[in-house]
Amino acid sequence: MTDINTNKIPLSFLDLAPVPTGKTIADGITQTVEIAQKAEEVGLNRYWMAEHHNMAGIASAATSVLLSHIGSQTEHIRIGSGGIMLPNHAPLVVAEQFGTLQALYGDRIDLGLGRAPGTDGATFQALRRQMQDAERFPQDVQELLYLLGDGTDNSPVQAFPGAKSNVPIWILGSSLFGATLAAHLGLPYVFASHFAPQMLEHAITTYREQFQPSAYLDKPYVMLAANLFLADDDATANYHFTSAQQSFVHLLRNERGQMPKPIENMNAIWSPAEKMAVDKALAVSFIGSVETIQPKIAEFITKYQPDELIVTANVHDQTARLHSLSLVPQLNLFTLQSTAALA
Repeated sequence: MTDINTNKIPLSFLDLAPVPTGKTIADGITQTVEIAQKAEEVGLNRYWMAEHHNMAGIASAATSVLLSHIGSQTEHIRIGSGGIMLPNHAPLVVAEQFGTLQALYGDRIDLGLGRAPGTDGATFQALRRQMQDAERFPQDVQELLYLLGDGTDNSPVQAFPGAKSNVPIWILGSSLFGATLAAHLGLPYVFASHFAPQMLEHAITTYREQFQPSAYLDKPYVMLAANLFLADDDATANYHFTSAQQSFVHLLRNERGQMPKPIENMNAIWSPAEKMAVDKALAVSFIGSVETIQPKIAEFITKYQPDELIVTANVHDQTARLHSLSLVPQLNLFTLQSTAALA
């Protein structure tokens, strides 16, 4: 193994609870539990889920409900949202939901917040929301901080559960808006480089330069997202990753469906313009064997200096996903909480 001079950082996992073609939503949830348990076994720091709606291949729409199930099936890994799309919800409801999770699972809970609706316009209307609700995001974040904090004793409206839980709040984003807000509020920041990497360097530089210490955080904390899929050889990894590439093609075409099976030749699926768009969206992807990927991730960490990396691997084959996680300790780039997978 090549010796890489890189400071080790925590590694976490972002899941969309994919529903593979030919499987039911119940099957997808069962597989999601297996992934969370494997993430805990190999020593990952956090297991987060993302809120999406009206997507047949994603089972994490009721994010807090599914997180509670994950919490009941794991023991110590941190669980949370990456993220809750706050324009879809009243802050009080989110405070109650995550206060309930904290009451059930203690200080394992994280609350990552996004400003996008996580769906299409028609579904946004079905959620009884309006696009201008996103304009209230900064105020809604501050309301959530208040509802989850210690100072609501004399308030006419309190979150029960939620008040005094102090569930950690993270700001998610892919632009300067989230970076600036997280810096102003003194909150940790997660950049969505796994699907929107274009403003990565500018956003994290802005966050670090404008960061204001707060009661929540005394210095900037950046978590970067990436696609990571490991296999015994590069060809196998690239084959399985075609599931994720096809999903993006379907998104570009506004086509609905479950997580597609891998294919041998993506050129039979996408046009040159679609390939360019998918390659651009998935530019921060580490797909291959441990030997191939280790120096590439090390270079990425050295360049951007994240405090933590969160990775996702949305592919069709469950056995391959589990195997990918089992190979993570061999990367020797991360501070893992367990060495059970190496035993």
